[in-house]
Amino acid sequence: MRFFKGRYSVAGLRRFGAISRVLLKHGFGDVVERLFGRTAERPGELKSKEVFSKSGFPSPHRIRMVLEELGPSFVKLGQLMSTRADIFPPEYIDELKKLQDRVPAVPFADIRAIIQRELKKPLAEIFAEFNKDSIAAASVAQVHLARLFTGESVAVKVIRPGIHGKIREDVRLMYLLADKTERAFEFGRVIGATNLVREFERTIFKELDMLVEAGSIEKFALNFKDVDEIYIPKVYWDYTTKSILVMEHIEGIKMDQVDAILARGIDPKEIAMIGLRSFSRQLMEFGFFHADPHPGNTIVMNDGRVSLVDFGITGYLDEEMMRQIANLFLGYAEHDYDMVMEALRDAGLIDEERIDLQSFRIDLKDVSESFYGRSLQTISVRDVYDQVMQLVFKYHIRLPRNLLLLLKTFIQTEALGKILGSDASILEVTKPYAKKLLQQGYDARKVYKNIGRDTRLMGGYMKTAPKYLHDILRQIAGGKQRIEIFHSGFQETNVQLERGINRLTVGLVIAASIIAAALILNSSQKVLEFTFEFFGLQTLSITALLGVVGYIIATILGAWLIISILRSGRL
Repeated sequence: MRFFKGRYSVAGLRRFGAISRVLLKHGFGDVVERLFGRTAERPGELKSKEVFSKSGFPSPHRIRMVLEELGPSFVKLGQLMSTRADIFPPEYIDELKKLQDRVPAVPFADIRAIIQRELKKPLAEIFAEFNKDSIAAASVAQVHLARLFTGESVAVKVIRPGIHGKIREDVRLMYLLADKTERAFEFGRVIGATNLVREFERTIFKELDMLVEAGSIEKFALNFKDVDEIYIPKVYWDYTTKSILVMEHIEGIKMDQVDAILARGIDPKEIAMIGLRSFSRQLMEFGFFHADPHPGNTIVMNDGRVSLVDFGITGYLDEEMMRQIANLFLGYAEHDYDMVMEALRDAGLIDEERIDLQSFRIDLKDVSESFYGRSLQTISVRDVYDQVMQLVFKYHIRLPRNLLLLLKTFIQTEALGKILGSDASILEVTKPYAKKLLQQGYDARKVYKNIGRDTRLMGGYMKTAPKYLHDILRQIAGGKQRIEIFHSGFQETNVQLERGINRLTVGLVIAASIIAAALILNSSQKVLEFTFEFFGLQTLSITALLGVVGYIIATILGAWLIISILRSGRL
């Protein structure tokens, strides 16, 4: 979606004006002037030098206040920004993490209207009981407890009414603001403001589709069907639509409530190990991970199992990326920095032409060595994250979204383990899963599968190649295309070839001069003889003189040629 110039809706113009007023209110008068050409400044308004931090970015605290006041869409954008530690300074990340996705609950009458419209039945015919008070309310959706006529207790997640239109309008304004910010401010170009909005648009509309989240729950249920220690709630598809998700309600304790877990006779350290093993499986076996495992989304059930809920944010890893991450984990676990660097290169995270690899390797080792062999209790997750991100920021490494989600998940998982008092090392827990993944690359069935896949691809290429070649030749014949061939790397060859030809030419000239001089000196024909006194009277002809000069020239050229060949070292 791109913002286009032209007529804009009345609601959009009002929203546009509201954004300007909020910016002015929080001291961004200079920003408004540079973005929109306004010069108005309210009494007592802060000057731009107070609004911008030393890093050249706007003041983090004031940006957070602006985003909170602009409403749910901008709060969500700020939360996305808080995960981009590869482009924002640490103080910015810390402030944006404070953004709370909490809004007043939608009135029950509106929720009932949505459910009845989507499911085409009165609410009383759908649920035996329905709690009018929501148990969670966020900017996108809110959750109510209910009970089906079959007796199951369910959680009903309902998209807020009118949210699609509001977000769509806000996204259009975000594109406009991002474009103007990149034009007006250096920091806008540094962070890639338009790309941030594009990333936000891609993620927010997935979050608005309950069918996408329901599908993610089903994938997790399939992946963990043979894992007894993890429980994934059931989706009730008969009651699930694009705007409504009905899933099994999980009774239990939030993962950070250690005292309550102990009161149930459950060992918190074992719960932490379940979480670490689950994370390792998601990462190394499935390539599909829950990207928001905070305490509210991780429930300890009464029988000691762990249940994951709220699958609005998930991440994917392809097979190649899974192997690279496995190499990365093994490299760290075994102190093998060559393996770590190779994994980073293979993943395309470091560019040998732009980054001083030796300096990067030294910095990476300095950061990593201090954390080796230590349990979760002796490691500050904040320190690990900050130091890694300082490297990313220092070497201008742009991380793909799924890798950022993975890093965020890694930090959250480790933080939960620390809360639960775990003395495990996440690298040691993950190590066997990484080895298993890498060994699969040599498994006979895996090799056979890869050969079969590559064969099918090759067959497809061979089938389509003649058609593409025919189309190219037809376009060339019709004058629509042309072929240009450029060669490079032959400069040195040309020089060597020219030098050899020149030496051969000089050699021929020397030979010709010697032969000509010999013929002239041995000739009986004398042309223009003259007499001169040199140790008595001497007679010399022009022909004899030419012969002598020829010999001298041939001798000089021959000596020069021999010397140049000897100096080149190539006889």
